[in-house]
Amino acid sequence: MKLFSIALPVLLGAGLLAAQGGALRGTQPTDLGVKDGRLKAPSATRNSVSSQAGLYPEHPQNGYASIEPLPLKGGDVVASLSALSKALQSVPGVTVLDQQPDYLYAQAQTRWLKFVDDMEFWANPATGAVELRSASRLGREDFGANRQRIEAVRAAYLAQP
Repeated sequence: MKLFSIALPVLLGAGLLAAQGGALRGTQPTDLGVKDGRLKAPSATRNSVSSQAGLYPEHPQNGYASIEPLPLKGGDVVASLSALSKALQSVPGVTVLDQQPDYLYAQAQTRWLKFVDDMEFWANPATGAVELRSASRLGREDFGANRQRIEAVRAAYLAQP
C-alpha cells in the first residue's frame, strides 16, 4: 500500500510533465480547409462540432456534432472575419494561425494538459453565414469542450460591433 501511495503521485507528476512537454498535442490534420463547398466532416467520435454536420446525414455523430453557423455581420465577409478574429483572440487558449479573405483557422489549447483542438471558420457565400468546425485531435470524447468553446466564440463574435 505504501508503494502505491508513492507511485501514484510520481506517475501523475510524470504524466503532467509529459503533457506540458507537448505529448498530448497530437498532429495537425492535413485535410483541413474548404473542399467542394464543405469543411471536413465531423469526427467519427464525440469530439467535434460542425455547422455542416447536416451535409453528412448518415454520419454516426451527426446529431452530437450539429451546431448553428455564425451569422455574417451586415452581410459583409471582411467585417465578419475581422470580428471573428477579434472574438477568437478574446477566448483563453485560442490562437489564430491562418486568416484568408473567406477562411480562418485557429487552434485551441487546454491549459494544463495542452490538448489541441482545430477550429475552422468559412464565410459560405451560398448560405450567407460563417460555417464552422471545431474538433479535438486526440481522444474519443471531448465532454462538450468544443461546443462550449464555440459558444464562447459566438458570444464574443456577436458582441463585436
